Amino acid sequence: MITLAPLEESLDDYSSLHQSLDEPAIDAQLTTRELEVRRLTREVVAREVAPKARLADEGGGFVGEEVRALADAGLMGLVFPRELGGSGDSNVAYATAMEEISAACGSTSLVFMTQMHVAYPIMTFGSESLAKQWVPGLLDGSILGSLAITEPGAGSDVSGLRTRAVYDAAADGYRLSGSKTFITTGDRSGVIVCFATTDRAKGRDGIGAFVVDGSQAEVRRGTPFAKLGMRASSTAEVFFDDAFVPADALLGGVGGGWRVVMQSVVKSRISAAAQGVGLARAAYARTLHALRCVSPGRLADEHLFALATLRGRIVQGRLLLIAVARHVDDNPDVPTGLIGMMKQSCTDLGWDVAAECARILGPLGDLADVGVERCLRDVKVTQIYDGTNEVQRLLIGREINRTATAKVPGSRGVTQKQEVSA
Repeated sequence: MITLAPLEESLDDYSSLHQSLDEPAIDAQLTTRELEVRRLTREVVAREVAPKARLADEGGGFVGEEVRALADAGLMGLVFPRELGGSGDSNVAYATAMEEISAACGSTSLVFMTQMHVAYPIMTFGSESLAKQWVPGLLDGSILGSLAITEPGAGSDVSGLRTRAVYDAAADGYRLSGSKTFITTGDRSGVIVCFATTDRAKGRDGIGAFVVDGSQAEVRRGTPFAKLGMRASSTAEVFFDDAFVPADALLGGVGGGWRVVMQSVVKSRISAAAQGVGLARAAYARTLHALRCVSPGRLADEHLFALATLRGRIVQGRLLLIAVARHVDDNPDVPTGLIGMMKQSCTDLGWDVAAECARILGPLGDLADVGVERCLRDVKVTQIYDGTNEVQRLLIGREINRTATAKVPGSRGVTQKQEVSA
């Protein structure tokens, strides 16, 4: 009988193993402050998140205490200004923190990032009073938030939304009617950023983003879904039965919802990419830990060869994540294809590494004690939400096509595509 010591049982073991896997090539890309954020996040995660992750996953509970511990440490508001309860840090610092949280518990990382995804559009597109009403509570964890986009049958097509928003002149606000599905924290959120159409004939130009008070009776919640992964976060349907939204809680103006979506996905896709990298790191660390438990001496060459390949791929993914997050910090306009490349590559990395780790471990890879199977289950959904990876490839391909058909300076009208063909 093989006995494995779960990685979470010893905080020292957890922290020292992940510290030993830090790479000089990664550390060189981070500022002193970003390294400090990583250190702080790792400490909180080792103490408050990692020890509870397996039982939370098995019991299907909700990681509320873990999220609040991260909020209490000041980590929820990394990319937000101090006047709203944030710390004014970089997107790189946020991505680094997300990576650490994801490496310990995918469910906690999902709720953590959803808080930011809800707070960010309210801060960016809402009034100062609206931001002060909702953002501090989202950042300190006293309010849970949801982002309501996906609808039954609509999938990734935001322009095809059927949830309606009808202006009520007497009340100076909007009445929302419709249903949303696969909504993170949808069963318990106190505030919801809901995307609805004011005029379906206008397509994207008829989409609005509405900040909905989740406490009203006209907002009903479905029973949380049973899921493959991220089991300790809740995902549910949300129903709006003429739910009221004041006119000043419309983000980006009438018909401005599409712009809100497109600017917000930059942040959300950094989150998903960081999850992919973090879960890849977790699967690698857990595999190394398990192999050391069953073979305390030198690892077999076949294992070392496989781990060497994975180590290189994980470093590449981490560098891509940091590079794109840094680009977002330095540039107001970020190419959609670049964001898509980061999201698709890093989440595919997470899946590939977790699957390969399960193969390396053989029957051990299927054991809950080892935890690689949880990484595999958790990472799958990262390839699906925030725009499926098929959608990301489409966006990347469109950008490639635009570049390939652009005129080359001094080419007398010959395009890059024609030049290559010649």
